Amino acid sequence: MNKGVPRVFGVPHSRRDVLRAAAMAAMAAGVGSACASEESPTVEPGSTGEAPETIFNEPASKVSGDLKILLWSHFVPSHDTWFDKFAQDWGGKVGVNVVVDHVDQAQIPTRIAAEIQAGEGHDLIQYIATLSQYEPSVLDMKDLVDEASSRWGEQLGLCAKSSSNPATGKFYSYSPGWVPDPGNFRKSLWTPAGFADGPESWDDLLAGATEIKNSEGIQLGLGMSQEIDSNMVLRALMWSYGASEQDENEQVVLDSPETVAAVEYMTKLYRQAMTPEVFSWNAASNNQGLVAGKLSYVVNSISAWRTAQESNPDVADDVFFVPALRGPKEALAAQHVLYNWIVPNHATGVDAAKEFLLHYTENFASATYHSKLYDFCAWSELTPDLESWLKKDPFGAKPADKLAFLADAIPWSTNIGHPGPASTAIGEVFSTFVIPNMFARAVRGEASPQQSVSEAAGQVRAVFDKWRARGLVGG
Repeated sequence: MNKGVPRVFGVPHSRRDVLRAAAMAAMAAGVGSACASEESPTVEPGSTGEAPETIFNEPASKVSGDLKILLWSHFVPSHDTWFDKFAQDWGGKVGVNVVVDHVDQAQIPTRIAAEIQAGEGHDLIQYIATLSQYEPSVLDMKDLVDEASSRWGEQLGLCAKSSSNPATGKFYSYSPGWVPDPGNFRKSLWTPAGFADGPESWDDLLAGATEIKNSEGIQLGLGMSQEIDSNMVLRALMWSYGASEQDENEQVVLDSPETVAAVEYMTKLYRQAMTPEVFSWNAASNNQGLVAGKLSYVVNSISAWRTAQESNPDVADDVFFVPALRGPKEALAAQHVLYNWIVPNHATGVDAAKEFLLHYTENFASATYHSKLYDFCAWSELTPDLESWLKKDPFGAKPADKLAFLADAIPWSTNIGHPGPASTAIGEVFSTFVIPNMFARAVRGEASPQQSVSEAAGQVRAVFDKWRARGLVGG
């Protein structure tokens, strides 16, 4: 950074350059230039209102060439229809050839590893959870985060802790958004069980789910398999008991009475309210089971319910939501999705990637709207209509305020690695499914809860020791 020199994103400029740019912008505005323009609003199918207008600002410096983007196939397909056109439109305006590839989210970590190993591939990659394990192989995005925060205020702490490493000061990814992870319950099943408003605690969940399983033959749906939803919900259970993988100082604390108690609880919950299929689930399984009317409760985003609105409206109208369940210590849930955008060291379209991410972030209200309120922004001022949308859903919720509780989702949501950061070690533990395996071993009777916790703790310590030796974990 050149101290005392004004900075337009990506390139240091003298005061003269800044003034010249301002004068040129003013001239362009006077003759109707599109240096800052808004496109005509569109209407999302099934919506009761108009989508936000797209804002376009010229990049601070000239960009050209190719920009190859890899991202997940969104659980709400209307998002991808919007995103692909949005990216192409931006490329056409700035002179960049944008190529967008979508793949199933479960395939993205493997694709990242393969491209890093080959030293070639996409310039910009998005994933739905922390990618901290790739810190040595990606560019530092701190300049981009600083620029975004200078424009739109402080980044949501949940997103900052899930994209940066305090031990190195590096932002290994850029995190412009996230998704809450509430409980989804079938009101027609939970009301006769004595919980008309759904469970409020893990004890309520055990009591209600057991009654429903016994009386209706419908099981509960919490996974214990090697997939992302299991990773999320099992950590929520641990935190509610006061357990965690690490403390706030990045010291491993998994082998604790609190972790053992959480595993013992899950063993009881499984035996009374679930079936063996939860050990082989993928990320879509709980969605599919809820939409088909085969599950009484899942922990998920709103995507399954959105799917049911079209494919099974009776189930959709019967699905309601609750925030994080209360345990002996607290009530916390992991974010369901935490967007991490990385630029690998091999990328050739770096400037275009960063300028596109600023454009995408500035238009995050469109991402929220076209994902049917699935995606939440890390800079709240960019989605000023979110609360009103949640109170009166534009996409046909019955009742219309079904999602209003999500306006207060931040206090009960936290990052992977809580109460510490999502470090490289946490990223590896997450991506190798140490926690779901720990629960599954004990629940299936392959080890006692204490034995399974001790085994998992040994695995976690080995990962932390490896990364700490490389200076990538604090403590």
